Amino acid sequence: MAFAALSQDTRLRVFRLLVEYGPEGAPAGTLSETLAIPHNTLSFHLSHMSKAGLVLSQRKSRSIIYSANFEFFTDLIRYMVKDCCREDMASIRDNKKKKCSIIELSNCC
Repeated sequence: MAFAALSQDTRLRVFRLLVEYGPEGAPAGTLSETLAIPHNTLSFHLSHMSKAGLVLSQRKSRSIIYSANFEFFTDLIRYMVKDCCREDMASIRDNKKKKCSIIELSNCC
């Protein structure tokens, strides 16, 4: 469902912007203005991405802050690399100091 959600151009643009904002996220109004997307259209796409597990939301005062679900997306990437690629093509190293994973791709092609 996550890949289907990201296969639509507007949702992919929204998700990329949310990744740029990081874990802090951004209010819907900021996303709408930055991407020049009408509020109702953005709301539809954010709802679709939330149902797919890609986006988190939380109320702060009178605003709803949206952020990329980094844990879910990291697990999705980890699955794709670990279970779908041959070991000689890609590997994942965990960097516990920086709390991140590093994906290394070989120069196979």
